[in-house]
This record gives sequence, structure tokens and C-alpha cells, in this order.
Amino acid sequence: MKKLINKPEDVVKEALEGIAALHSDLVRVDLENQIIVRADAPLQGKVGVISGGGSGHEPMHGGFVGHGMLDAACPGAIFTSPVPDQMLAATKAVNGGAGVLHIVKNYTGDVLNFEMAAELAQAEGIEVASVVTNDDVAVQDSTYTAGRRGVGVTVLLEKIVGGMAEAGAPLAAVAEMAQRVNNQGRSMGMALTSCTVPAKGSPTFELGADEMEIGIGIHGEPGRRRVKLASAAEITEMLATPIISDLGLKAGERVLAFVNGMGGTPLIELYVVANELAKILKGKNISIARSLVGNYITSLEMAGCSITLLRLDDDMIRYWDAPVHTAALRWGM
Repeated sequence: MKKLINKPEDVVKEALEGIAALHSDLVRVDLENQIIVRADAPLQGKVGVISGGGSGHEPMHGGFVGHGMLDAACPGAIFTSPVPDQMLAATKAVNGGAGVLHIVKNYTGDVLNFEMAAELAQAEGIEVASVVTNDDVAVQDSTYTAGRRGVGVTVLLEKIVGGMAEAGAPLAAVAEMAQRVNNQGRSMGMALTSCTVPAKGSPTFELGADEMEIGIGIHGEPGRRRVKLASAAEITEMLATPIISDLGLKAGERVLAFVNGMGGTPLIELYVVANELAKILKGKNISIARSLVGNYITSLEMAGCSITLLRLDDDMIRYWDAPVHTAALRWGM
């Protein structure tokens, strides 16, 4: 194992200290509760938006805390759900009196712990709404879930509802938009290599030199099938076709096309995939109205990518385009 770390058990804490040291203008880091909070939170009269999950998927979620996106993030240990106390602390830290939205990826630990935190917060008089993302079309049930996994749509949802909350929308409307985005987005990923959790010190799974895994999860969970290595065009077809079919996309519709790196894939290769995706969509007369390409929801150093397509409406476009200023995403400011 070769990693830029000191001790495996200190990785998350020291990464949080690094965020605090370099981004104090955007966030404050509560090391005791292990949460990242927007520097100016709580904002009175604004819906607070929080999310969280295991570390190792950076920049999700801590890199998305700031103006126009998340108000707080709760990082757990690597690939391990944060605990209810963290989520409760984050909920209280961002409560400005207008309620708080919990964005939860569909992993059993995340769902259970966020539910418990919401109950505790409501017992203290804080109104909480929750949305669970479950956009992965690869498998119906997996190692960590009952039902589909929450993956790439989570990033797009956080930006869109973050922009809506920033504009002053009430909790019910923000929660409805969150559910709408989740319903209109689908994702699928693949891996060329495994990743290595520092505490384990060895790869999560083994792939032969001429093999790839189609439909993996962001924790390295197995996918639909293991197949021989193929070209970027063939891989893109394997990922995009099930997404388009599952969404029921039709000619004339608009999408946000998100090509995400799993942590170890160069940007040049992601743009090769993006080009193949654009050709597939153009062939079906589906227009790419907005796009995002890069490493935004990763799996440590895994080589591979995921594709997310989100069917867009005018409101989604408006809040996607709204100003955002976080460590990992910034425009319009």
C-alpha cells in the first residue's frame, strides 16, 4: 500500500484539519463532532441542507459545503456511515428556523442513522424533511443496500436544492424538488481497478489485467458483471444504454450529462467518455443542456467512471445555474 498518509486511523481527522486550514473562509470544522459547517451558518429564515456518508468519496460531501449548496456535511470513517450524533449536531448547527433537509444516499447505515438523527432533532423542535437518493440502475439490491444505491444524482441534487434553498424557498418546496431530481436521474458506474482502504491495506477486490467490472458501487461493491476490457465507446454504451432505457428518455428531451471519475482516472479519459456519451445522445436527439465532468463522487483511488443523466426542467436548470461557492464547485460568484 502506497498512500500519502501518516497513520491509517488518523486519515479522516487530518483531512478535516486540512479543510479547516485551507478553507476557513468557506467553512468551519467541528472536530469534536466531526462535521463540516458553512462558515456563516445558521442563516435565519433559510432552509438548512445537510448530507453525509462515509469518507473516501471526496469531494463529496465536505467539498460541497458553502453558498448555494450544502450547509453542512457529516463524514464518517472511510466507507462507513456517520453516526446519529454527528447528524444531529449538523442539523442543529444549520437550523435557522425554517427547517432542515437531510439528503441521504440509500445505504442501510446512512438511512438508519439519519432517521434516528431526524427523530432526535424533531424532539428538539426542529422540522426535518428527508430525501433518499437511489439512482443506480446497475443492481436492485447490493451489499450495503435494500433497493438501488444512491450515487451520482446525489451531487446534482445537492447543487439544485442548495440553490433553491439559497433563494429562500420553504422546506416543503425544497424537499419536493429533491424528490423530483432523484426521480428524474439515473446512474451507472464501472471499474478498471479496485481501491485500497487504508485501514485494510489491500485491494477491496481483484481484477485481472484484461478485466473490468460493470455496475460497481462507490464502495467497490460488485456490479452486474465482470467482462473483458473494452474500448471507451463500448464501455460508454454499456453504461448509457441502461440509464436511457430506465429513464425512458425520448427524442427532444433535455438532460444534464454528468461524467464522473472514480478517483484514479485522468480527466482526458473522462472527456473521451463524455464525447462518446454526447454521440449516443445526439443519435437519439436528446440534447445535453448542462454538463459536469470530473472527479466529484469518488472511491478513493479506483480507476473507472460513472455516468449520470438527469432529465431537466426549467426549474432544475435555474437552480443548477444559480451561484455556488464551495471548495469543489464554484461558478456565478
